[in-house]
Amino acid sequence: MAEHFELPSTIAILPSRNKVLLPGGVVGVRCTSAASVQLVEQELWQKEDLKGLIGVVPMHDSQASDRPLSPRASMLQFLQEGKNFDCGERKSSVGAPPPSDLQPPVGRQTNETIHWHPRGVAARVLALQQHMEKPTSRVTYTVVLEGRCRFGVQEFNVHDLYNTARVTQLDSTKAEMEQAEKDPEVQVLARQFKSVAGDLISLLEPKLKAVERTKALLETASAHKLADIFVASFEGSFDQRLAMLDAVDLRQRLLKATEIITCHLQTLRVAEKISMKVEGHLSKSQKDVLRQQIRAIKDELGDNDDDEDDIVALERKMQSVGMPANVWKHAQRELRRLRKMQPQQPGYGSSRTYLELLAELPWQISSEEQEIDLVAAKDRLDSDHYGLSKVKKRIIEYLAVRKLKPDARGPVLCFVGPPGVGKTSLASSIAGALGRRFIRLSLGGVKDEADIRGHRRTYIGSMPGRLIEGIKRVGVNNPVMLLDEIDKTGADVRGDPASALLEVLDPEQNKTFNDHYLNVPFDVSKVVFVATANRVQTMPAPLLDRMEVIELPGYTPEEKLHIAMRHLIPRVLEQHGITNKHLKIPEPMVELTIQRYTREAGVRNLERHLAALARAAAVKVAEREQSMRRVTGDMIPEVSLMDHGEGRGGLGDAGGVEMEVEAVGIHGREVASAMTDLEPLLVDEAMLEVVLGPPRFDGKEAAERVATPGVAVGLVWTVVGGEVQFVEATAMLGKGDIHLTGQLGDVIKESAQIALTWVRARAAELKLAVAEAGSLLKDRDIHIHFPAGAVPKDGPSAGVTLVTALVSLFGKRCVRADTAMTGEMTLRGLVLPVGGVKDKILAAHRCGIQRVILPERNRKDLQEVPAAILANMEILLAKRMEDVLHQAFEGGCPWKPASRL
Repeated sequence: MAEHFELPSTIAILPSRNKVLLPGGVVGVRCTSAASVQLVEQELWQKEDLKGLIGVVPMHDSQASDRPLSPRASMLQFLQEGKNFDCGERKSSVGAPPPSDLQPPVGRQTNETIHWHPRGVAARVLALQQHMEKPTSRVTYTVVLEGRCRFGVQEFNVHDLYNTARVTQLDSTKAEMEQAEKDPEVQVLARQFKSVAGDLISLLEPKLKAVERTKALLETASAHKLADIFVASFEGSFDQRLAMLDAVDLRQRLLKATEIITCHLQTLRVAEKISMKVEGHLSKSQKDVLRQQIRAIKDELGDNDDDEDDIVALERKMQSVGMPANVWKHAQRELRRLRKMQPQQPGYGSSRTYLELLAELPWQISSEEQEIDLVAAKDRLDSDHYGLSKVKKRIIEYLAVRKLKPDARGPVLCFVGPPGVGKTSLASSIAGALGRRFIRLSLGGVKDEADIRGHRRTYIGSMPGRLIEGIKRVGVNNPVMLLDEIDKTGADVRGDPASALLEVLDPEQNKTFNDHYLNVPFDVSKVVFVATANRVQTMPAPLLDRMEVIELPGYTPEEKLHIAMRHLIPRVLEQHGITNKHLKIPEPMVELTIQRYTREAGVRNLERHLAALARAAAVKVAEREQSMRRVTGDMIPEVSLMDHGEGRGGLGDAGGVEMEVEAVGIHGREVASAMTDLEPLLVDEAMLEVVLGPPRFDGKEAAERVATPGVAVGLVWTVVGGEVQFVEATAMLGKGDIHLTGQLGDVIKESAQIALTWVRARAAELKLAVAEAGSLLKDRDIHIHFPAGAVPKDGPSAGVTLVTALVSLFGKRCVRADTAMTGEMTLRGLVLPVGGVKDKILAAHRCGIQRVILPERNRKDLQEVPAAILANMEILLAKRMEDVLHQAFEGGCPWKPASRL
């Protein structure tokens, strides 16, 4: 600041709109209005001495907003350059135009109320530059001003376009200031101010370029000068600067400056604290930095609303589900980690999803079990399932144990049987009897171990396993869970799901089942597991050891008939929108459908055929209804309301309208009555052939196929139940080779080799011609074929059938058409037992075969065969191959009484 000088009594006035210039401040002004241009030209430009004085008086309008601005940038630049800044405007060089023009035109008419402040600052011109705007050739000026001293306005006058004012100087002289600074109170205030200013410089010291010069200015400059310089160096509010301008007394000036600098210092300290908070969490994106600062500012101001914070709501939900102590500790650690993350960070979504899973799992939620009523459970099983007495008995036993000991660790029941025999519905019946929720997990085709145990959270797109996901979906921790098609899991490079199920189904381990995604133990011991499978041969032995296998063989024709009449037909009619008043299927027609169109173990194909009959009936019923409506519609006279009104007094004749509505109602009742009186469609044999086509199966098939030597009827077991398998053999000139066709496996190929060896060794005993026996060894090739070559075949139960076919071929005798057989044989001729006896006998019964040859050691398996089936069939037991041959041929098969090795 320059030394004290005498201020002229009249001075040109440059208004400062909503801005305040303080002594010691420097500002660049772009003068573009007519008033400001005339002021510059007359007062400054035309004079030789450009260091003249003009007055800068603050003015503000009623619409001006009093908002504080950021002081950080201007203060830093002031301390770095050692120069002053204007209040609210950054200092500009003469060569660069300043940001705005501070002077409004004098005498302008606006809707705003303009207030002139009674005090201002005399400013000295430091630089002046003229500009020529294109294309209007308008002249403008840039003026750089430095504040010198305060003055009070006595009176405003208008000089041409700009204002002048009669003023009085308010700042004291140099001598008066020096005398005032000797006052002890002023000295205390000066020390306080310098201390606050020193703290400010120390806070900004790491970012300063000229630290020493700034400290020297603070130590050597007078206190009254430093007060104006420091306040003018940063962007404060309009009211703060205006109060500083009004502080004429030195004490008031130091107090006000100390207050403003202290406020600014506190603001910088808060900003520094916020920066330290977010420094460790900054990401590469600047938007994340800004969001972190906003969050830290809210924390500092206490503006966060816990009731609206979704993370707080998630925490409350996690507290309410009753997690175990170790799980809750783990969840709290994950929750603290989530609080430190931004929603835009890559791991935020996965962490949030994980915590939501923890909050949604039923850690302590169990379905309230009703008291088990064994009588009601038995009635429900009988109403839902026909037959299956052994299976129902085992389920009742299971429920009885649960009734006596609810917390008993019951075995895992595994229902094994062909498709369509009711395995899944049995599991649903168990859930209904226990009063628990039911959920089904399909494991068919599962090859990834993660489907059971879940993916680890380090993988993109990780998710929990099907077990945890199912428990979350059902909402309780003790449901009845059906593991459907458990025998169809596979193993590959992604793991072995069957091995992962070992922990799930083991009651000693599943208390602490650990899903890889969940990564904390979850108790699944309360879950009642029920499994279904079509076969046990493909299941690993350890997994099979953890389950109790209950076999469900196929249904007999009588059982299918009852199931169709009690369950299938009502369900099919309901699904197709018709009733028994539209379609009637007598029992004899259902029997024909079973005999001629289905030979499956279950009832799914039977249901499809019944649905085909229902669809055909639906078409007939729909066409009949449409034709009846058309006929009855033609009987109703077409009378418009207008014509009716003209004849009966117009539309106002209520009696005529009522009569017309009544007439239509009568015809509608006639239509309904006519439809009710129609006879239902009755299914007969002709309709079966029209809808279902020609019969697929014929009872004479076996007789036709074994009418020539070299053909025998065998019985095999498949995943869809028992089947009848024909074996054909023929001989031709060759080199003694054997040819096998029919897509056969290794086991059945070895059985063919054993059968041929046995026949060759016993050719003489079987009284085969010596010449034929010799040709067997030398110049004959043998071809054995299993029809239906598109179906893979393998298994150890075709040995006796192969021997019978070869003996029939070389003995030139036909096998009995009403006889089928099953069993494996050794090289010595012993007949070994086989599995699936019930399914095989049922398959023979479906095909109309009356006699079945079984191994002697399968006698015990006949207890599982329904008594009605055994009463209609002849079961022949054989210990050796000779016994089989004796029963397979009409009149027996004599052989020489040779010694049996």
